[in-house]
Amino acid sequence: MPDAHTASVSALLLAGGQASRMGGHDKGLLDCAGQPLIAHVLARIAPCVAGILISANRHLDRYRAYGYPVLDDAQADYPGPLAGIARGLEHCMTAWLWVVPCDAPQVDAQLLTRLMDACRETQLPAAVPIEAGHAQPTFALLRKDTLAGLHTYWDQGGRGVHEWLATLPAARVECSDHPEWFVNLNTPEELVEYLARD
Repeated sequence: MPDAHTASVSALLLAGGQASRMGGHDKGLLDCAGQPLIAHVLARIAPCVAGILISANRHLDRYRAYGYPVLDDAQADYPGPLAGIARGLEHCMTAWLWVVPCDAPQVDAQLLTRLMDACRETQLPAAVPIEAGHAQPTFALLRKDTLAGLHTYWDQGGRGVHEWLATLPAARVECSDHPEWFVNLNTPEELVEYLARD
């Protein structure tokens, strides 16, 4: 169960991409050590949040089998992760939404704690982890009321998660001591390499 620190947080798993670098295979459902990738991510984050949402646009029944609400994109033709984030904020029943990619099997609850601490200390509505000098926007923590600004950005033609986050007052949270949290398995080669590690 989530502790008092994270009881106001839901997690949104982004599983809706085209996965072109994976040959079009649905990344969240790819086998990783005997389980779909998304199962590894769920095992790490479900115990530390109050709710889970899954953003997907195919194989919806397979994702629903995990027992969590599955949100498909309101727009057709794979509009990108920002569309999934918008749907997550629209359906989020808690004050905060933590975004997590479905292909990050080493994400850790400590990351959420750092992001929550930063938002509470700064009173800002968003927090973005920084690893080796690079922002990791698809691991951001967002207050639910950031949805209004997202709608404005979208209506003006914006589609980039990083660019939208740049319009927000957001805490930048240093996480370079844990690069493994942000490992994304984007290609078949990366998946093979990950499985072959010691």
